[in-house]
Amino acid sequence: MDLELDLGERAFRDEARRWLEANVPATPLPSGDTAEGFAACRAWERRLFEAGLAAVSWPRAYGGRDAGLVEWLIFEEEYHRAGAPQRVSQNGISLLAPTLFAFGSDEQKRRILRRIAAVEEVWAQGWSEPNAGSDLAALSSRAVRDERRGGWRLSGQKSWCSRGAFCDSLFGLFRSDPTSERHRGLTYFLVPLRADGVTVRAVRRLDGDPGFADVFFDDVFVPDRDVLGQVHGGWDVAMATASSERGLGLRSPGRFLAAAVRLVQLCRRQGGSSLARDRVARAWIDAQAYRLYTLQTLARLQDGGTLGPESSLNKIFWSELDVRLHETALQLLGSSAELADSAWMKGFEFALAGPIYAGTNEIQRNVVAERLLGLPRR
Repeated sequence: MDLELDLGERAFRDEARRWLEANVPATPLPSGDTAEGFAACRAWERRLFEAGLAAVSWPRAYGGRDAGLVEWLIFEEEYHRAGAPQRVSQNGISLLAPTLFAFGSDEQKRRILRRIAAVEEVWAQGWSEPNAGSDLAALSSRAVRDERRGGWRLSGQKSWCSRGAFCDSLFGLFRSDPTSERHRGLTYFLVPLRADGVTVRAVRRLDGDPGFADVFFDDVFVPDRDVLGQVHGGWDVAMATASSERGLGLRSPGRFLAAAVRLVQLCRRQGGSSLARDRVARAWIDAQAYRLYTLQTLARLQDGGTLGPESSLNKIFWSELDVRLHETALQLLGSSAELADSAWMKGFEFALAGPIYAGTNEIQRNVVAERLLGLPRR
């Protein structure tokens, strides 16, 4: 793959850079995991949409600009380089949308995708349950057929729904055939969170923000048009979403490249031991390595390849890089880290969740061992 940008890619980069430099708020917005911050970030993302920058690689018909994956990568790097606000639409943009492109009907794509790009509908993810975390196939939330109304009635509970307290809708997996074995008999549903029978209860995080929610379903009706993919075939659809979550979509290299640059700047200000400087250098090198790996993946996709079990290896790398990077920053800041730089401390608290969400790293190591290395199951 040619690592040099061509004329069109450089022009796009310069356009995105100019717009971001002119429009990124001078004062950081409040956390998107609070009601105030969520509203502010949503308004910011509306401006992105109006500038044609909300989802650059999507077709124009759905709110994008028909750019390629390389332009998406360029935009992500520019976005994080500029210190732009967090994307509260992330679940819809990075997880649901790729799944809709792969499994959605034409009607679903027309109805939903542009609303995601325009932040008219912000989505939460409904995977985990009280007794089904890493073992998603153990979920017990049910979907019962309602032939009279032409749809399904959902019951059960979903836990740890990111920004669920503020979102408009939820995509999730429900057991539609209780007689089937684990990975079978599951259906993928799109559910408005204001539907009758839905109760949303905010859950505060370690940093105090109500960034999660428990969502309860009490005989909630969902019409057939809001089934994504095949009835009872939801596992394959969910694995496509998970592949996006662990692979390219959720954590672009730009996030870590920008953090590594900030870490180098912090080291220059704070000084530090040779060991600390070695850790800073490793974080910078690892961020660059992740960028090169992503470019390699893009090249494979452009040649007709797909995201497979390699996404598990990818997820392990970026989640552990995030923890190491923030740990190094706190070591440089010393005993006053919590007070001296709240951004680093808040980032560290969030990074601790990385090895857990999107499938725990213990499970991802099993995937790597069995599906990439061919090791026997124990």
